[in-house]
Amino acid sequence: MIHQIDHEIKLIDCGVITTEKDLPHNLRIKQTVEDLLEIIQEFQPQEIAIEEVFFSKNVTTALKVAECRGAIMYEMAKRGLPLSEYKPNQVKLNLCGYGAAPKIQVQKMVQLLLNLHQIPKPDDAADALAIALSHAHFVKQKLNQLS
Repeated sequence: MIHQIDHEIKLIDCGVITTEKDLPHNLRIKQTVEDLLEIIQEFQPQEIAIEEVFFSKNVTTALKVAECRGAIMYEMAKRGLPLSEYKPNQVKLNLCGYGAAPKIQVQKMVQLLLNLHQIPKPDDAADALAIALSHAHFVKQKLNQLS
């Protein structure tokens, strides 16, 4: 989670939601959504940004991720929280200026932009921060166009 005041962006917190691999898929979705709702309750975000699903070699995994995203999107809509989606290449372009930037370059930009001593771990946390920073960049561009 990041917080933007004027032109300054600060890291509030970051992490990942994990579930037990042996839980049935429907219970993993339920736990993920419940954990996310606790985070939303604690931090009271004004907007949510997520990565668009892209199909890789493992279609089964992509479908399970899509199902979980659908549950999350439903809960955000139910709560009236604006949700934006970004393709991985959009995030890379926004942060690095190159839509095919390697993962390490994106991670180093996250570290640099948030003035961190090290790259956030695990990789999923760094990816989430990259999406948040990309969204902040998009919102700033949109506001500049309006003024």
